[in-house]
Amino acid sequence: MHTAKRFVSRLTRQTLALVLAGGRGSRLHDLTKWRAKPAVPFGGKFRIIDFPLSNCINSGIAQVGVITQYKSHSLIRHIQRGWGFMRGELDEFVELLPAQQRIETSWYEGTADAVLQNLDIIRSHEPEYVLILAGDHVYKMDYGTMLAAHVENEADITVGCIEVPIEDATAFGVMSVDDELRITEFEEKPAVPKAMPGQPDKALASMGIYVFSTRILFDELLRDHQLNNDSSHDFGKDIIPSVIRRLNVCAFPFRDPVNKKPAYWRDVGTIDSLWQANLELIDVSPELNLYDAHWPIWTYQEQLPPAKFIFDDEDRRGTAVDSMVAGGCIVSGARIRHSLLFSQVRVHSFTTVEDAVIFPDVDIGRHCHIRKAVIDRGCRIPDGTRIGFDKKADENRFHVSPKGVVLITPEMLGQDYPHGL
Repeated sequence: MHTAKRFVSRLTRQTLALVLAGGRGSRLHDLTKWRAKPAVPFGGKFRIIDFPLSNCINSGIAQVGVITQYKSHSLIRHIQRGWGFMRGELDEFVELLPAQQRIETSWYEGTADAVLQNLDIIRSHEPEYVLILAGDHVYKMDYGTMLAAHVENEADITVGCIEVPIEDATAFGVMSVDDELRITEFEEKPAVPKAMPGQPDKALASMGIYVFSTRILFDELLRDHQLNNDSSHDFGKDIIPSVIRRLNVCAFPFRDPVNKKPAYWRDVGTIDSLWQANLELIDVSPELNLYDAHWPIWTYQEQLPPAKFIFDDEDRRGTAVDSMVAGGCIVSGARIRHSLLFSQVRVHSFTTVEDAVIFPDVDIGRHCHIRKAVIDRGCRIPDGTRIGFDKKADENRFHVSPKGVVLITPEMLGQDYPHGL
């Protein structure tokens, strides 16, 4: 494959990226009651959408549109505050594209329709290629290598893919490929996923990442639009299955550039997967390295003081072990073990927090015991609260996931949601 830097750089300069960020993410339950899934906090200081946006910038793609719809206020505010550093005079931008009824009087009715309704904006930038991304996955990827593969294969469409356990494949688009990585079959969220040849426990799943040659994108979106009610106007359900027999549609396996094994990629679309992916970051050598200076994850940076740990009495010692603690936190005579604390969390004396993900601006009172939980932004946990020890009691007050993770939100506690979700 032709991956010379100059060749790849030329391709990224000719590319417009569109990040689909309008999804609700209903499997995250109350976490997405007042925010879109891409706006959900992740990793101690980021939001999920920061990962595909950072991938674009780090890949050299400097023209990015973010397509929003569902409860997008906090997402829009985050992008305005954190992604305004692009050089407009050099035609660089991260631009918000909310639903505006550009075509007829409908809002975005599917992923393909969301792009169709912005065709005039795409045309105005005259890209050679359009990179379509999901805004709700966590991973680090150089899109330049995918663009290079698209050109080398003379593909009309290239679909990013990754191996997933066969039992999880019902949540994805599943494909089959030939020896030259041309897609021969594609089914969105199949009831019985087709296994990979020689790997009965694996399926080849779409990452929701597509490279289109621009002319092909226009043709297929307009063709799909003419179907009206006969289409759900979705890339995975409609566009890709309809073109694999008549266009050159190729797969791009997402692999680690060093060891060539399947790379880190997480669909944090459930409470269990979100909790697990956050706590994986605490590992000594996590698969997702947030400390990689060569591939930084950009985000909005609040001006906060350092985290503080106070008191050193035998039964009242402020400590955190095997944990990540963001700026502005105060651990006052409490014990934190194997947990991730976002910014401005307060944990008061004689409290223990273990295996927990605590979103920003949470206040945990004295003599609390918190275990295996996700606590949403702005919660005020009363003194003496026990979470994660009595499943029935937790189910009566909160949401308990299939794997026993307890989700707590302000509303469940009878409190108001904070401004700035």
